[in-house]
Amino acid sequence: MQKIPMTAEGHRALDDELKHLKSVERPAVIQAISEARDHGDLSENAEYHAAKERQSWIEGRVVELEDKLARAQIIDVSRMSGEQVKFGATVTVVDEDTEAEATYKIVGEDEADVKSGKISVSSPIARALINKETGDVVEVNAPGGLKTYEILKVEWK
Repeated sequence: MQKIPMTAEGHRALDDELKHLKSVERPAVIQAISEARDHGDLSENAEYHAAKERQSWIEGRVVELEDKLARAQIIDVSRMSGEQVKFGATVTVVDEDTEAEATYKIVGEDEADVKSGKISVSSPIARALINKETGDVVEVNAPGGLKTYEILKVEWK
């Protein structure tokens, strides 16, 4: 069974989503199916088919979340330190071509949100940064082509 690395924050978010699906979404869709059944002929009942489709998605997501939470390896970032980039590090880099600075926190796949500066540990840039230190220059084979970044700062927050 392969462990899935995630921060405590990411684990909490998945657990909250699972609780919401089980306590709010699941009962709501059961109610919607019941109401749609009361309308009669199910073969031409769009509400019934939509509710059944939603139920299928919810049940699939519940199974997926339970599996991920069972295999979670929670990494406590607050206990980490050092100059080397690892899972959970917040890394400030500068694009050597454009001189644009960016700050990324390396997190688990389910936590990734580029708009808030969180990148997946399996993303091309994170893979290039792992085990590097402040001052190192890394080349990233990104979807838009080869990019070169210099690591300005490694923080643990």
